[in-house]
Amino acid sequence: MAPATRTSGMEFEVFLSFRGPDTRRDFTSCLYREMVEKGIRVFKDDEELRVGEKIEGELLQALEDTQIYIPIFSKGFASSRWCLREVSHMIDCTLKSEGKKDILPLFFDVEPEDVKLKTELYRNALSKHAEKYGPDEVKCWEAALVEVATRVGWKREGKE
Repeated sequence: MAPATRTSGMEFEVFLSFRGPDTRRDFTSCLYREMVEKGIRVFKDDEELRVGEKIEGELLQALEDTQIYIPIFSKGFASSRWCLREVSHMIDCTLKSEGKKDILPLFFDVEPEDVKLKTELYRNALSKHAEKYGPDEVKCWEAALVEVATRVGWKREGKE
C-alpha cells in the first residue's frame, strides 16, 4: 500500500465517529480498511489513540485536524457521551472552517428523523444524559444532532 500524501494540510482526511458496540467490529472496521487501502488518511479511535494519551484532548485535536467527518449514526449512538461531544465539535469546526470542512452523515439502522429527535430513540438517550450532564450540555448536543441530520447522507441497513 502506498503511503498517503498530505494534500489538504490536515492531519486526517476523514474522521469516523461511531459507537463501538454498534458498528466497530464489522461495518466501521471494513469502511476504515477500504479507505486506508485507497490512500485516505482516516482517524479511527482504536487505530490512532495510544495507551497513556488523554482521550479527550486527542479526540478534539483530531477533529480539528480533519477535513471530512463521517458520523455513523446507529441505534446506540446517542447513548454515548463521547459520540455526542464529537458531533458537537464537528459542527463547531465546520462553522469555523469557512467551507473547508464537511460532515457526511451515515445512518446505520436509524432514520434521519431519529437523529433529528423526531422519534423517541435519541430523545430517550438524551433525557438520561440531562440528568447526569445538565440541560445546557444536552441542548448543545441536541442542536448538533439536528443540524447534522439535515444534511444529505447515506443510509445503511444491516446488523453487525
